[in-house]
Amino acid sequence: MGRGVTCVLAFAALAAMALPMALIGLLVLLFLGRPVLFRQARAGLGGRPFDLVKFRTMHDACDASGQALPDHARTPAMGRLLRRSRLDELPELWNILRGDMALVGPRPLLPDTIAALGTAGLLRSSVRPGITGLAQVSGNTLLAIEEKLALDLHYVREWSVALDLWIMVQTPLMMIRGERIDSGLLEKAHAGGHRRQR
Repeated sequence: MGRGVTCVLAFAALAAMALPMALIGLLVLLFLGRPVLFRQARAGLGGRPFDLVKFRTMHDACDASGQALPDHARTPAMGRLLRRSRLDELPELWNILRGDMALVGPRPLLPDTIAALGTAGLLRSSVRPGITGLAQVSGNTLLAIEEKLALDLHYVREWSVALDLWIMVQTPLMMIRGERIDSGLLEKAHAGGHRRQR
């Protein structure tokens, strides 16, 4: 999908979601406090780092020794709801307008994670990361790390406008029906990776 079309869609989505985002921001402020937004360096196109922006979903609770509690213990019900519904990712529309991300692509990972993937990390970073991607509509949290990577690389190898549109249609359906592993697509992704290595 062209950059111009992507920006138009992202701007339209920001305008349409302005009120819901304001309400979510208020709820985060009331239940989790400041800051409302979570920022973290992620690897973008070509591995270049950028600041990912999301709604905050965890609080800063620590144990008696001052160490931060595990993620699950710091994520209240509202935070889990935001993550499950993907509403915490709405501020990433701003990342799209900045040119850091696309609507569709592999989810942005930490720079150290991309570097550790070696050649696979370089290939994965040859496209802009996206708010949603092939792995997200094919199982997402139900998938192992290796399965997500296989699907991400399959997306890069097989990219087309039709594939992007399919993923965009599947994303709200996945949010409604819940996550399900697409075994057939996963098998294709693994097969494509094996052919490339020969």
